Amino acid sequence: MQTRRKPDWLKMRPPSGQRFTEIKRTLRDRDLHTVCEEANCPNLGECWSGRNGPGTATFMLMGDRCSRGCNFCDVRTGGMEPLDPEEPANVAEAVAEIGLDYVVLTSVDRDDLPDQGADHFARTIREIKERDPGVLVEVLIPDFRGEEDLVREIIEAEPDVIAHNVETVERLQWPVRDRRAGYEQSIGVLEQVERESDIHTKTSLMLGLGEYEHEIYQTLSDLREADVDIVTLGQYLQPSLSHLDVFEYVHPDAFETWRRVAEDELGFLYCASGPMVRSSYKAGELFVDALLREGKTVEEARAVARATAR
Repeated sequence: MQTRRKPDWLKMRPPSGQRFTEIKRTLRDRDLHTVCEEANCPNLGECWSGRNGPGTATFMLMGDRCSRGCNFCDVRTGGMEPLDPEEPANVAEAVAEIGLDYVVLTSVDRDDLPDQGADHFARTIREIKERDPGVLVEVLIPDFRGEEDLVREIIEAEPDVIAHNVETVERLQWPVRDRRAGYEQSIGVLEQVERESDIHTKTSLMLGLGEYEHEIYQTLSDLREADVDIVTLGQYLQPSLSHLDVFEYVHPDAFETWRRVAEDELGFLYCASGPMVRSSYKAGELFVDALLREGKTVEEARAVARATAR
């Protein structure tokens, strides 16, 4: 298939500036990985700078090799290393050194581990909260193969937001995602968080993979029926020629229409929607704005975080 030419609205500028350089140096000094860099996120500089709100960075835990082989993702598959027992503390120290107000933790899938990395994830959350209970923590977790005890470990560590991505509409789960993932399994993870806690839930969809409009609407409706609070929509971009082709470049006006549908019609707390939006796009700034719309202040949110910190 002939490679589609990217439209003008997908052109991006490389990140730069003092803040970007400082964060990059801190990460290299501690041998830490971020999805921002691993996935070549187009919003890296904007999110790290926190120009309009809390600075946000997304740390990728448990190495840079994944046990799954999703056909949209550029993270390498196989050859996973043992977990670094110092990583939770190193991440917490980096968060403090950088001065982040809002941190996102995600990970590769680790189906090779007995607990799929759930304890490592939970320890990292607790390390950050112990150093500064006022830091707001969002976690973007794997599905843990739908094992409720493992999802519960994350809930009990008390992050402020738990995200898990359904990635695409039900019909396209395969070939987009690894066969071990699934639409119902992913929604089940989000439903469990809503059922067992007051933690905000979040998910993300890629557009441009060949989905129909009625499938997007059905997916958003299914997520609201599961009481998911937050959704983000972004354009799928092909990482390499060995990954899935882009079926369509979705116009920014369509993304804006879906934002209005999600927020105004279906009642999501907020929806970040645009060609360059990724799961953690301006996560801190948008979450704080959502808290303000709920009648809470940032200080109140942090006070709650401090009060519930272990």
